[in-house]
Amino acid sequence: MADKTKTIDKPYSELAWAMGKTGILGYGGGPSVIPLIRYEAVTKYRWMDDDEFGEILAIANALPGPIATKMAAYLGYRRKGILGSIVALLTHILPSAVAMICLLSFVEYLSNSAVVQGMIVAVMPVISVMLGVMAYEFAKRAYKGLGKIMVVVFCAVSFVLLQLVPVHPAIVIVLFLAYGAVHFRVIGRFKPKVKKVEGDA
Repeated sequence: MADKTKTIDKPYSELAWAMGKTGILGYGGGPSVIPLIRYEAVTKYRWMDDDEFGEILAIANALPGPIATKMAAYLGYRRKGILGSIVALLTHILPSAVAMICLLSFVEYLSNSAVVQGMIVAVMPVISVMLGVMAYEFAKRAYKGLGKIMVVVFCAVSFVLLQLVPVHPAIVIVLFLAYGAVHFRVIGRFKPKVKKVEGDA
């Protein structure tokens, strides 16, 4: 009986521990939390693979609200339904919320503190490396699925839309999601033409 209870409670404890860590260590907002959530969900606990994580990340980016809380809510719901979603959200949000309330009276002092400023400067390279590694791994998967030419084209289009136009990131994500939904149909129409040309030659 004890073993059965332990087995039943384990998913909740895993959710609480994983989301609690990402809430505490995700310094710098949503982008810095994503590699941490990916590590917990894909690498450590294997709740999903990289492809599914990338899809959920894209949808979460397109929806309003903080991305980290949306990812936590989805992971909790996927594991244990509504109750799992509540557990994941609370354990992700509460540590930083409690810390903010406790430190609220020291905000002015901390914002001008040389120690705090040094911590911010020191952690920025770490966050950059984590985001870079995750982007590289997603790029490898995109290369396998789309090919080198399409990856280069999509990167160029994304850069133009996000940096030069600029278009809101959510709109860009929705556009690429829409293309992804019909990608294989589009490719499928071109392949017979290519084969036919090669046969005629």
